[in-house]
Order: sequence, then structure tokens, then C-alpha cells
Amino acid sequence: MTARPHSLKTGCVAACASLLVACSTVDKPVEKMANLFTPYRVELIQGNVVTREQLSILGPGFTRQQVKDILGTPLISSLFHADRWDYAFTIKRQGAQAQQRKLSVFFENNLMARVEADEMPSEAEFAAGIDVRKNRQTKVPRLEATPQELQVFKPTQVPEPALPAAPASMDYPPLESPAR
Repeated sequence: MTARPHSLKTGCVAACASLLVACSTVDKPVEKMANLFTPYRVELIQGNVVTREQLSILGPGFTRQQVKDILGTPLISSLFHADRWDYAFTIKRQGAQAQQRKLSVFFENNLMARVEADEMPSEAEFAAGIDVRKNRQTKVPRLEATPQELQVFKPTQVPEPALPAAPASMDYPPLESPAR
């Protein structure tokens, strides 16, 4: 008994059509499932992080090297504006709002004259701003052990191995057999 090619084609077409109809009826659950998973997006960090603490150190009269030691290498130092250094910082993280800050340092006679800057965060504010964990109320574990807790880890006394009573013989057999 041989299968008819006509009935085989009809069966395949019917199976494909039923699969397509089934897919259209589960559209909403599939869409909900797809929304549960978000693709990974690479963190974009550009420039130098400048904090309020760093700005408080700066003052008029600092040399270019001193400014560079405190703030780092400027992101932009133009030949056309030799007496101006620009620092910019941008961070884009998944789950957090993008942050962008700008700072310009102006020099006169190779000494810092003034600074123009956006409102800079403190180090603690910056760290809190980039923390994307959902639950920030996690309890920090205690990092010290009490003397009672350390008693559990006291080393046990291991008996020293007994030394042989008599030293081993210092006579060694000859390495070569005696001549015959």
C-alpha cells in the first residue's frame, strides 16, 4: 500500500495551518513572557568622575600639573583654547537614569584662574546614584567575630611524630659490585 502524494501534501498543509492558528491564540501570554526578559545593555561610561570633594581642594593659583593630579587628565584640551581644560562625565546604565556632568577649568599664565562646573555630587551621592540594585535595604553582615565565636576555630593538638630510638645505619652498600 503506497501513500498518495496528494493526501500527504494536504496533511502537511493542514498541520501548518493549525500551528499558525494556535500561535495566534497564545499571542498575549507569549508577549507577556517576552517582556519578562530584557536584553543586556552594555554600560556606557565616558570621561572623568569629578566629585564635590575634589572641587573643594582646587583653588586659584594651582599649576596645570596640580589640577591634573586632582582631577585627572582632561577629556578635552584644545589647541585653539589652550587656557581651557574641559572635563565631561557620562554614564548610562541599564535600570538607572543617565548621568551627565561638565566642568571647565580656565588658566591664566599657566595658573588656574577659575572653574565653571555643573552641580557635582559628593562621592557618596555618586555611588548611590549608580547603584541599580532593586533592594537597597539589604543588611550589611557583621565583619567581626567575638572571642567566643573564634573558640570554634582553635587548632587541635596534633601529636608530634616519634623519632626513631637509634639513628639509621650510616653504612651504605657499595654502588658497584666487587671486581671478580
